[in-house]
Amino acid sequence: MAEVIIVRECRHGQVRVVFGNLPGIEGDVVVIPANNRLAGREGLDERMQLAAGPELREFCAGIANERRKLNLQPCSVGEAVTTPAFNLLAKHIVHVVGPDCRRPTQDTFRRELLKKSYMAMFAEVEKLKPRETLVTPPLGMDVFAYPHREGARMTMEIILEWMDAEHDPGVDMVLIVTDEDNFLKNMKTVYRESEDRFPGVDRTREYRKGKFH
Repeated sequence: MAEVIIVRECRHGQVRVVFGNLPGIEGDVVVIPANNRLAGREGLDERMQLAAGPELREFCAGIANERRKLNLQPCSVGEAVTTPAFNLLAKHIVHVVGPDCRRPTQDTFRRELLKKSYMAMFAEVEKLKPRETLVTPPLGMDVFAYPHREGARMTMEIILEWMDAEHDPGVDMVLIVTDEDNFLKNMKTVYRESEDRFPGVDRTREYRKGKFH
């Protein structure tokens, strides 16, 4: 059962942090934290691909084969590609490759790479219709080992800025979904420390009082 932890109202819609199982959350666009081979072989990437069904694996293999013909990686760090959602509860899947902090070179430049990954995700999402509800994990977490405190702060800053900017991304609701207890603890701490400095307005209390759903 998904539990809403944080609700923040921005210029163009809401951003919610949700404790739950990502493959079971419904939305127009769902994000998979992919590796650069689009292979779905570990962590949340594997769980999402298994939930989507074997057709997704075949589709991703087709993308990988075409990219390799051009001597390119299937999807490099800081890039994103879109596929059909197949058996997931969405219209589209956006596969985003974030930094893998298990690799020293990527860990050194993790902040820049994480921002690049989110920018690639946003650009890909804005091409899609419908896109009113975006469901995404915090990029770089799970098996990719991004430091949770730093990652929680950057996740909120980047997504809230996108939803509160002058440009309307066409997304009404962003659900940041995680089932990692440690990340969630760090997210709560970061939010408590910086709530008044993040873009938008906190609506968590009103949500818990049942003033909206």
